Amino acid sequence: MWGGQSISFAEYDGAASRIAHGLLDMGVEPADRVGFMGLNSPDFYYALTGTARTRGAFTVFNWRLAAPELAQLIADSCTRLTIVDRELEPLWTAALALSGCSVETLWIDAANTLERHFGDQPATAPDIWINEDDTAVQLYTSGTTGAPKGVMLTHGGFNRMRLCEHLEPAYAWTDDDIFINPLPNFHLLSIGIAFQCLYNGVAVSIVRQFDPATVLSTIERDRPTLLTLTPTMLQMLLDHPQATTTDFSSIRLTLYAGSAISLGLIKRAIAAMPGKFMQFYGATEANGAFSILRPDEHDLNDEAKLQSCGRPLPLIEFRILGADGSEVPDGEPGELVIRAPAITPGYWQQPEATAKALKDGWYYSGDVARRDADGLYYIVDRVKDMIVSGGENIYSAEVENVLSTHPGVASVAVIGVPHPRWGEAVKACVIRRGDAALDEATLIAWARERLAGYKVPKSIDFRDSFPLVPSGKVSKKDLRAPYWEGETRGVG
Repeated sequence: MWGGQSISFAEYDGAASRIAHGLLDMGVEPADRVGFMGLNSPDFYYALTGTARTRGAFTVFNWRLAAPELAQLIADSCTRLTIVDRELEPLWTAALALSGCSVETLWIDAANTLERHFGDQPATAPDIWINEDDTAVQLYTSGTTGAPKGVMLTHGGFNRMRLCEHLEPAYAWTDDDIFINPLPNFHLLSIGIAFQCLYNGVAVSIVRQFDPATVLSTIERDRPTLLTLTPTMLQMLLDHPQATTTDFSSIRLTLYAGSAISLGLIKRAIAAMPGKFMQFYGATEANGAFSILRPDEHDLNDEAKLQSCGRPLPLIEFRILGADGSEVPDGEPGELVIRAPAITPGYWQQPEATAKALKDGWYYSGDVARRDADGLYYIVDRVKDMIVSGGENIYSAEVENVLSTHPGVASVAVIGVPHPRWGEAVKACVIRRGDAALDEATLIAWARERLAGYKVPKSIDFRDSFPLVPSGKVSKKDLRAPYWEGETRGVG
């Protein structure tokens, strides 16, 4: 569904095949990287499937990057050609010049869509054998902890991810389902959910880019049954004045993923929206979700459970390891490592990074987690976001959850800043809700009633916004940087 018009699966199939033949005529060969940089549209989906039918690797570029950042990805990916929205021409042209690469550019716009450009090509799939180990999609990590890496996702990985989902009872698609997709297409959350819908015959309502008013209006027009957002997007949607008059009754399931959600936000969402909720926990490297907090586990009367990322999907295994590499007992935090049939074979042209993340068949997530006695898992923090103050480990997510429940807090991010005695001190960066008269002393007192003394923020900065990475996560690397200038500890 696009702009109030419907596209049948048969029409989609024919368009994808025509684009595949067109790309082959332009010289695309197996394992070539075919780039795409543009907002959401049917062309994105056609190019995604069309490239797969050439044995090429569909490489999605982030149009929110600055030209120097984008230039790094162009140079790293070695794309054979790239499909680019004409409205992004200034950014692409500048980045391409900085990259020093020679990349053929295929421009698209409303008057020259891919379907029109390749309209005279055959509507049958090319006679090309696709190996399950071929890279189908290459996505770049958001760079929250360093330089972005090209994650290779294979055809077999996508198929096995769908198998994990089909074996999960919490997934129950119907013939009448409609998924509204306003997610950025350079993020796995968008591609993964879209593939899940296409595998199950679910209609997709395409929103060109996330804008709260547009999403709310599209919900009224298309009456979708499935909605997926990041926590940041969910908060922006609920904060919009139009949300109070929007009829959410068609949405039977809201899925949220992409970053940790605060306790305050999920409680607010459950109270405001009548459908059920399900959380994903995954990574670009996962090819989808590792675990889900199922709808029946979203209980406002059990707040502790709302902070869990649930249990692994079928065929996926979790272990929590201590610093010595051995498993820790329930309740103790450690690094979460994962074994799954769909995990990436590695990072494009980065063997050292691959070896660090993938060991003996296990993916080392970099997330600190714990498991409770009921078998539910909780993401406590990122390893690099953990604060060490006076020898005590403090997990920023725990402090954020407590502060987020204050009625005057719209959003919060907790970081460690230098301290001459303790090494690091806890600092909370807070965005007030509306015109709330909230000051530092009041919020610190709120935390002191609910947290151990050493976890209570020593200072609070009130801000109008947070630096975000393109996927919508708070960039704690950038949030920390000003406080650590001249210090020996890194800010990555």
